[in-house]
Amino acid sequence: QVQLVESGGGLVQAGGSLRLSCAASGRTFSRNFMGWFRQAPGKEREFVAAITAWSGLSPYLADSVKGRFTISRDNAKNTVSLQMNSLTPEDTAVYYCATRAGYNSTDSDSPSTYPYWGQGTQVTVSS
Repeated sequence: QVQLVESGGGLVQAGGSLRLSCAASGRTFSRNFMGWFRQAPGKEREFVAAITAWSGLSPYLADSVKGRFTISRDNAKNTVSLQMNSLTPEDTAVYYCATRAGYNSTDSDSPSTYPYWGQGTQVTVSS
């Protein structure tokens, strides 16, 4: 069983930055594919970013966040981070960390392919 705990959310003005972190339990963290999703009120959960197992040399980013968000992982600390810059009010949502076993990147943007989820952290961007 994997447990995920997100942190780092909060209120920020447009143009500002936040760094989200997700701490994972379990000894197999380095072999897990990690993802970040978000869900705004009244909207479906949407893909934000994902990173491959081990070295994480192949990050995946949604078009809406490319150039502004960066995903990284620290296997020694069992954490994955999401650095968010140039935030806009459209980024306001609850952000979730998710994980699945293995190295396959197929459907990495599909929430249904991730069996383990954190509780979420609120990000609010004011205009």
